[in-house]
Formats: sequence, structure tokens, C-alpha cells
Amino acid sequence: MAVKTDHALERLVFFSDAVFAIAITLLVIEIHAPHLPPNASDLAHLQALADLIPSFIGYFLSFAVIGLFWMGHHRAFTLAAHYHPRILKWNIALLAVIAFMPFATAYSSANWFERVPTIAYCATMLLAALLNFQTNRIATSPPMVGAAVDPQDIRYVRQRGLSVILGSASAVVAAAFLSPKFGQGALATIPLWRLVLTRLAK
Repeated sequence: MAVKTDHALERLVFFSDAVFAIAITLLVIEIHAPHLPPNASDLAHLQALADLIPSFIGYFLSFAVIGLFWMGHHRAFTLAAHYHPRILKWNIALLAVIAFMPFATAYSSANWFERVPTIAYCATMLLAALLNFQTNRIATSPPMVGAAVDPQDIRYVRQRGLSVILGSASAVVAAAFLSPKFGQGALATIPLWRLVLTRLAK
């Protein structure tokens, strides 16, 4: 349910959208096009592109991650009607982590399946999830939330945020204590956590 917002809240949302857009664009800048000598063979070009496969995977994964964080942010602030100064520090902290995602992605992609880079990526994701949850919780609570907002919409936003926290925490645990190979793959548990939380709520 969309609600009318005040000017200060609109400025915060516009600034946030800009940071999300810049961060998601910077992902591709971290993928450096291969430079081969003139008259290099087709096979050499194909091999150079194949060497970039981890970077391509990291790009699409993080594009989806940042996109989903933006969708959650958008969904929560659609329910907000009023600005409150309390939201500012949490929103700025969230944006700081989102802006850091291109580096975490490049570091992980350049060191595929290595423990420290994978944990760093998953931990960045977890920190973003925690800040996202707190930011969205404030945006969907009085005095910011619109008076006519359906409580079911608020519950939906918070359940999604909590599922991202649980999925990211699962990824950190998997990378640290099982194998780095399972780290980023464990992020796929986020929809499963959402399903569990939905059933528990019922």
C-alpha cells in the first residue's frame, strides 16, 4: 500500500536510490576486459574470457544481492509516511555496506573458494542484512509508518528481512566451519528461511 510521504523522507529515499544505483553499476567496473596482443587467436580470446568466469559469476550474484536489498528498502519505505531523525544513522550505515559490496565481490571473485575472501563476502552480506532489517523496522514503525498501513504488509517486510539475516548467517557458518565452497551457495537458503518464518507465523 503506497502512502504519501513528506519532503525530508523523499530526500532520504532519493539519496538511498542513488547509492544503490551507483553500487550496482560499480560491480561491472571491477571486471577488467582482457588485453591480448594483436592477431591473438580465437582460442586465446576464449581462454581469456573463460578466466573471467569467476568475475562474471560474482557480478551477477552481487547484482542480484544489491537489487534484492534495494527492493526490500523500496518495499519498506513505501509503507513509511513521515521522516524521523532516528532512521538516518541506520540508513547511512546500510548504504555504506552496500557501497562496499563491489570490493567484497571483486575480492571474492579473484580468490574463488578461498576461505578468507568467501567469509569476507558472506560477512559483508550479513552486516548489510542486519542493517537492512533495523532500517526497515524503523521505517515500518511509529512514528514513520503510515497510519493506514496493513499490519500484514509490515509483517511481510520484516519476515523477508529476517530471512536474509538467517541465510547470510548460514553462509558465514558454512564458509568458516564447513568449506568455502559452501559459503556463497548457502545464500540460496534465504527463500527456505522465508518459507520457515512464514509457516511459523501462521
